[in-house]
Amino acid sequence: MQSWFKKYSLLLPLVVWLLLFLVLPYLYILIQSFYTTDSFGKTIPGFSIDSYQRAFSNSLYIGTVFRTLMYAVIVAFICIFISLPLAYFIAFKVKKNKTLLYTLIALPFWVSYIVRAYAWKIILGREGLLNEFLMWTGITKEPVEYFLYSTFSTIVCLVYILTPFVAIPVYTAFEQIPKSLIEAAKDLGAGSFTTFRKVIFPLALPGIISGGTFALVLTMGDFLAPLLLGGPNTLFISNIIQNLFGTSNDRPLGSAIGMLILLLIFLILQLAAHYEKKYSSLKSDTR
Repeated sequence: MQSWFKKYSLLLPLVVWLLLFLVLPYLYILIQSFYTTDSFGKTIPGFSIDSYQRAFSNSLYIGTVFRTLMYAVIVAFICIFISLPLAYFIAFKVKKNKTLLYTLIALPFWVSYIVRAYAWKIILGREGLLNEFLMWTGITKEPVEYFLYSTFSTIVCLVYILTPFVAIPVYTAFEQIPKSLIEAAKDLGAGSFTTFRKVIFPLALPGIISGGTFALVLTMGDFLAPLLLGGPNTLFISNIIQNLFGTSNDRPLGSAIGMLILLLIFLILQLAAHYEKKYSSLKSDTR
């Protein structure tokens, strides 16, 4: 018993932290999702599935969930599309200062999310840098209103913020590929594109899936980018949950939708873990 305690005592602070700040809050939200509210917005403890019935019967909530998921998939694919050549260049083309370039990828993490989001408001605004440049070059005669407070600006901001979350695991996956396999492919006459398509990309799929999952899940839970940069038609499900807890004061319904989103994200993570494990075993067999 004493040896067991010594072995796992270092895990005790982590377990306590997860219990207090992860498990118990989720448990409280789950319990609260079965409460009801009266006509004055007061939460009444009890057991009722009314909040779940309202969540499924309202087309606004269901439609917003699917729209948020669609935006999350778009953001994830754009982040992957940007990260692949960036990570490939650093991993296979750069001979010196790899650490410096890797640090530059992670550099945005040192700046506040709100600061980075407001920076895009300055760039995409009516009198922002992008519109000023387009009018200066003569491409447009007047500011383009669509750049800000639209789906476009929200996706641009999310891609900018979440690309490091994708680029880092993709770069790590590239670095772990044995260089001997790449040399063998070249010796057999494969060109750069063929080597990437048939050797590098399949072996890096676990890292690509991991990074894409990061971007997808974080987009699903984001509410600041739509709030600061989105328009009236750019509403994420997190914004609805925020309004239900705040303005509408309907905590049971907000908790019920939150639990449904949590379940959806859990299914996405399980699916990603399945394919990541599948392609990781392929990588081990290759070695």
